[in-house]
Amino acid sequence: MSSRPSQTRVSPLTTSQRSVARRAELIAIGRRLFADTSYDALSMDDIARQAQVAKGLIYYYFRSKRGYYLAIVQDSVADLVAFAEGGLDLPPADRVHRSIDGYLRYAEHNQAAYRTIVTGGVGFDAEVHAIRDAVRETIVTTVAEGAYGRRDISPLARMGLITWVCGVEGATLDWAGRPEVSRETMCDLLVKTLGGALRAIEELDPAHPAPEPARRDG
Repeated sequence: MSSRPSQTRVSPLTTSQRSVARRAELIAIGRRLFADTSYDALSMDDIARQAQVAKGLIYYYFRSKRGYYLAIVQDSVADLVAFAEGGLDLPPADRVHRSIDGYLRYAEHNQAAYRTIVTGGVGFDAEVHAIRDAVRETIVTTVAEGAYGRRDISPLARMGLITWVCGVEGATLDWAGRPEVSRETMCDLLVKTLGGALRAIEELDPAHPAPEPARRDG
């Protein structure tokens, strides 16, 4: 008598799980649509048609075009933040280099979303500004841990790193729009300008000495 092989029964998704999965699917579609297209260039009708879904479904999950776009920006920035905070097993200098390279990769492949983040979105958008500020703080924290081995740095040191980050944003915007310089060279350039910022911080606040790799950049 032959026995049938046992089959693993897969439990059906709950309504809540299906809702989460559907929302994530819409965000993934939106990330592709907005990757190189500005907020104003796509109407809700355009989005629904290209996503091949009913417009009402987008309103159901996100309430508005702005809500949909903001969810997309938050989701895509989460990748950037996770990458910047990773690499804990690497030497500090390598971790900083990895974070800057990841930052440039994000800007290169998500130009419209990146532009929205660093310029503040449509008009004055407090929520997009908050996303941008969170990204800045993540980068400052990553650099501080790599340079000084701690997060609790002085106001002057923090301002010096914020000044560098703001310069990175402007330079990256220009580079992503016309990448005449390779990403590898751009990364090296930003690492060297960071070395200059760390040396300037040390000059004004000797309690925050620049690490040896920054001294070699001089």
